[in-house]
This record gives sequence, structure tokens and C-alpha cells, in this order.
Amino acid sequence: MISIWDTNVEVKIDDRSHVIRSPREAVAFLKNNWPEDRSASYAKARKICLDAASGVVSGEEARAAFEAAAKEAGILR
Repeated sequence: MISIWDTNVEVKIDDRSHVIRSPREAVAFLKNNWPEDRSASYAKARKICLDAASGVVSGEEARAAFEAAAKEAGILR
């Protein structure tokens, strides 16, 4: 089952906005578009989003972790 978040997370990198709607989208974004400076919150968000995509943790927990990592990275819109 694909988990869609109740609230999207909007991020902006290099004047390009991205709307992240689910743990799977978050994992893809973390892997392919994240700034090179990757902190502990990045690693935590990646693990939690992977777990949520597999159904191990809730989608909302993944959204919160992704949002926190984006905020720390300065890309949260």
C-alpha cells in the first residue's frame, strides 16, 4: 500500500520547488536531490522514510523527520 501524507512538504533548491507527498517520494528526493551537506537529521529522515515506505513506521512520522531535515538543511519552503 502506498502511503500519501495528509500534508505535503515543499522544499526549494536552486530556485526550483519540489512538493513531496509520500515516504517513497521523500526517499527518492533524499537520494537524488538533497544538498551535498548531509547531517545526522538527513540520515535519520532517510532511515525513517525507508521504514515508512516498507510499512514499518507511520507516514506521518516520516513526514515529520523529512520536514525537520529539510528545515535544518535550509531548503524547507
